[in-house]
Amino acid sequence: MQTRLLRLPEVSAKTGLPRSTIYRKVAQGNFPRIRKLGERTSAFVESEIDEWILARVDCADRCAAPPPRRSKAGGAP
Repeated sequence: MQTRLLRLPEVSAKTGLPRSTIYRKVAQGNFPRIRKLGERTSAFVESEIDEWILARVDCADRCAAPPPRRSKAGGAP
């Protein structure tokens, strides 16, 4: 499998998060880490970003509130 590296603008577009949120989440340990490629160049591993996105989708599906219960018709006293 070939590893693809993504620069910040592509990660931002892929996740829908602004750069400030990405940096904050990285610092908090809630987002894949940044890989330093050179003195002024860094990138993210695409597969790690994809896994992070899938985990958010999975959590949203599992953690969603159940639909509101309907009251029975004609239940007035």
